[in-house]
Amino acid sequence: MTEQKKSAAVSRWEDEGGATPCGPQEALAAACDEWDIPALSDAEIIQLRIRVIALENIVLSVLAKATDEQLTQIGEMAEFITPRPGARQHPLTIHAASQMTQLVERAKHFRS
Repeated sequence: MTEQKKSAAVSRWEDEGGATPCGPQEALAAACDEWDIPALSDAEIIQLRIRVIALENIVLSVLAKATDEQLTQIGEMAEFITPRPGARQHPLTIHAASQMTQLVERAKHFRS
């Protein structure tokens, strides 16, 4: 990945369309209180878990066919997961970067 592409990707990520300090969804999350959205039921949470597992396996399948360059690029993007200036690193963000790396490693085991 060229430095220019990295810079553009990070710029888009940091900007996120004029994101607020907690990310682009912060304003939406605040508005959720106004919308009176009910909490998820246990059944809905279970369905979300199932869908996440399915999506992870789909991504794994796609990554198994990815080029070495694409897998390297994913690893490089994982290294770019950093907090915004003035913010501290969040454990979930650290874990997300780790998951990206782990997905790439798992995909390599399925390559033919």
